[in-house]
Amino acid sequence: MTVVFTLPIILDGGMGRELQSVGAPFQQPEWSAQALIEAPHFISQVHTSFIQAGAEVITTNTYALVPFHIGEKRFNEEGANLIKLAAQLARQSVTGHPGLLVAGCIPPVLGSYRPDLFTLEKAKPLLEVLINNQQADADIWLAETISSISEAAMIKARTATTDKPTWIAFTIKDEVTAAPALRSGEFVYDAVSQIAGQHVSAILFNCSCAEVMETALTIAKQALVDRGLADSVQLGVYANNFPPIGDLHEANNAVSGIREDVEPQRYREFATMWLKAGASIVGGCCGVSPAHIKALAELKHA
Repeated sequence: MTVVFTLPIILDGGMGRELQSVGAPFQQPEWSAQALIEAPHFISQVHTSFIQAGAEVITTNTYALVPFHIGEKRFNEEGANLIKLAAQLARQSVTGHPGLLVAGCIPPVLGSYRPDLFTLEKAKPLLEVLINNQQADADIWLAETISSISEAAMIKARTATTDKPTWIAFTIKDEVTAAPALRSGEFVYDAVSQIAGQHVSAILFNCSCAEVMETALTIAKQALVDRGLADSVQLGVYANNFPPIGDLHEANNAVSGIREDVEPQRYREFATMWLKAGASIVGGCCGVSPAHIKALAELKHA
């Protein structure tokens, strides 16, 4: 599907914490999968809230539909049907809203923020289940919170066999530095250089603090220029609203707190900096609410 957006393109925000805020079933380790399992109408409610706020890309609620969150037994027995349901709910949410896209979420299948847990042998079968059961309803693929070049390369190779463009979103270390790095320790410049291009039409940074994103964008833009891809690959950011996440963080052992200093207007100020640094896609990750997305949507008319 080819859709022409006026820039910036506005993504949705964080599904999990918004589910919690509206009273949906929510707990660790299931995270956003809990509502899908017990009360899927809450998923539709949150999708609608983000659409009403101005989101133009609605992401399927499949992030937690991996053994890391729902357990190996439940994944083997119910995973395919749950993934399919999440994709169908996202598709239904955009019905009647011409021009909105459904992004088929591809999470880090062996655990968020833990590149040390990644192996091709274990990851590939899980990736197959995610892709096969979203294929019918997704317009694009959105690989989220990817911590290493090797996982991004695996996803790029697999999605190349589909008829959909791929957006790869890397999570980076929550350290302000002149040489930003993925959580694997690999440099952003190298990741962008190796992954951008062909059917990977956008490189994004997500699920890291807002303060570290501007430098990552600057480095990513230089990598695209050096590879001759600056006119064909977009850049984007959707930060989280969590305190800094350190190495070896266990994503499903506790519910992180929400920062009080990044309210919607402040988040919009960050997004304005990201746009100046080269982003054309902005949205929100964990803890970013419809109110934050509404503030971003106003940038289209600023």
